[in-house]
Amino acid sequence: MTVTGIITAIVVGAIIGALGRLVVPGRQPIPIWLTILIGIVAAFIGTFLARALGIPTQTSGIDWLELLVQVIVAAIGVIAVAGLYGRRSIRH
Repeated sequence: MTVTGIITAIVVGAIIGALGRLVVPGRQPIPIWLTILIGIVAAFIGTFLARALGIPTQTSGIDWLELLVQVIVAAIGVIAVAGLYGRRSIRH
């Protein structure tokens, strides 16, 4: 993987993670680095799921359906991680 590929993955991950976080109602007690990580993972999983569902992922423009799947996966990831991260940081 090249430096450009890594930077692209981080930027796309940040965008997907932020969109996923915006979709989830309420406040999520997770740091930005974790949102970016969720976004990167969601981008890969979302692309895999889109291909499995028969959604075209190799087009000349923006693949809106693929992006929608990625954002849904990111939202699910944000919900799961925020629940775990929130419980972990609260100690009684």
